Amino acid sequence: MLFNSFEFFLFLPIVLFLYWAVCRKNLRYQNLLVLTGSYIFYGWWDWRFLFLIAASTLVDYFTGLGIYRATQTSRKKIFLWLSLGFNLGMLGIFKYYNFFIDSWVEAWGAMGFAMHTHTLNVILPVGISFYTFQTLSYTIDVYRGTLKPTRNFVTFAAFVSFFPQLVAGPIERASHLLPQFSRFRSVTAKGIRIGLKLILWGLFKKVVVADNLAEFVTPVYESPENFYGITLIVATIFFAFQIYCDFSGYSDIAIGTARLFGFSLMTNFRTPYFSQSIQEFWGRWHISLSTWFRDYVYIPLGGNRTTLVKWQRNLILTFLISGLWHGANWTFVIWGLIHGIVNSFESLNKKFRWISLQSSILSIAITFFIVCISWVFFRAESVHDAFIVLKHALRLNLNLYAVVRPYQLAVSVFSLMALIAFEASVNVKIVYNAYKTSRWVRWSAYYALIFMIILFGKTSHSEFIYFQF
Repeated sequence: MLFNSFEFFLFLPIVLFLYWAVCRKNLRYQNLLVLTGSYIFYGWWDWRFLFLIAASTLVDYFTGLGIYRATQTSRKKIFLWLSLGFNLGMLGIFKYYNFFIDSWVEAWGAMGFAMHTHTLNVILPVGISFYTFQTLSYTIDVYRGTLKPTRNFVTFAAFVSFFPQLVAGPIERASHLLPQFSRFRSVTAKGIRIGLKLILWGLFKKVVVADNLAEFVTPVYESPENFYGITLIVATIFFAFQIYCDFSGYSDIAIGTARLFGFSLMTNFRTPYFSQSIQEFWGRWHISLSTWFRDYVYIPLGGNRTTLVKWQRNLILTFLISGLWHGANWTFVIWGLIHGIVNSFESLNKKFRWISLQSSILSIAITFFIVCISWVFFRAESVHDAFIVLKHALRLNLNLYAVVRPYQLAVSVFSLMALIAFEASVNVKIVYNAYKTSRWVRWSAYYALIFMIILFGKTSHSEFIYFQF
C-alpha cells in the first residue's frame, strides 16, 4: 500500500477512527490494532512477505529474552549470533545471493574460466533492509545491557511492523520507539496539526517535485548513450532533488502519520543540500541510517579511537557497507566508496588543516557537486552506464534535448524552485518567523501546497525510490 494511493487514504482514516474512538482507553487494544493494521498495510503488496517479518519478529523476541536471562557471556553471545545470523542471512539470501553468485562467475570468466551456476529468482520483500536493521538494534542493545527486553509479544511485534515507517524508515532505535508502545497515548490538537502539516509537505515533495522530475530523469538514465552535455547535467541535478524529495517526502509522511497515532519518530532529513561538507551532509541526510551505522558498525570497528590508518579504514569500510546495504550492485559500492574517501579526506583535513574554504557558498557548491557525482553511480543501471554519463556530460553540448514537453519541464523547474525557496527560508529567521507567527502566511502556504498537489501532482501512484532497498 502506497502513501500516495487511494487505498491508503481510505485505510488511514478507518484505522485512526478505530484507534481513537474504539480503543482509546485500552493500550493493549491500541497496540493490537496497530499490529493488525500494519500487517494489512504490509501484506497489501504481497501476503507472502508477512511470513518473513513474522519470523524475524519471533526470532528476535525470543533471542532478546534469551540474552537477558542468560547469566554467562558465552550464552548471551549464542543468542546474539542467532539473531544476527537469521536476520542477516535472510537479508543476504533475498537481496544479495544473485549478486555474489553473478560476481563470482564474472570474476572467473575474466580469468578465462567459464563457470555455469544457477541463481534464484526471488522477490525482494519490500522494506526488508529497514525492518531488519530496526529489529537488530533491539537485540544488540539488549546484549549491550542498554535496553531491557519486553515480555509483551504484541508490543514487540507492533514495534517491528509499525506501518508508518515499516518499509522505508526512519529506522527507529528500539530504545526510542519501543517504550512508546508501553505508554498511554492521547490525541492532541497540536499532534494532529503537526502530523497533517508533515503529511501535506511530504505529499508535495513526492507527487509534485519528485514525480515530475522523474519524467525527465528516467528516459535520460535509461539510455544515457543517447544524450550529451547539458541534458545529462540537468538530469543528474534533477535526480539529486528527485531522490531527496522522494525519500524525505516518505519520511515526512511517515513521521506525520505516526504523530496522528501519538508516536514520535526521529527526524530523518535536515535540508542536506545546504551542507558545507560531506561530513555535514551525512549529519543531515538519512539520519536514522547514518547514526545506525555509526553506532553499530563504525564505533564497534574502533571509530576514531585508534591509529590514524585504522581510523580511516573504519570510515571507508563503514561507507562501503552502507553502499552495499542500498542494493546488490557495484554501482552502490562505488557510491559508498566515493562518500567514504571524501569523508576520510575531510577528517584528515580537519586534523591537519591542509585546505580552508572561507566562502560558505563555495563550500555548499563543492559539496553538492561531489554528491551529484556520486548520485550518477547511484542512479545508473550499471557501472558502464555511469561512466557513459560522466563521459558524455563532459561534451560541451549546450542543446537541451526534448526529453519532455516544455510544459512538463516548466512544472518541474517551478516546483523545484518552490521547494528550494521554502527550505532556504528556514535558514532566514525573518521569513521563517513570519511563517510561524502569522496565521495568514501559514494558511497561504498550506493552500498553495494543496493547489500545487491538485494541479501538478502526478496521479500514477508511483512507488517511492527507497522501496527497492
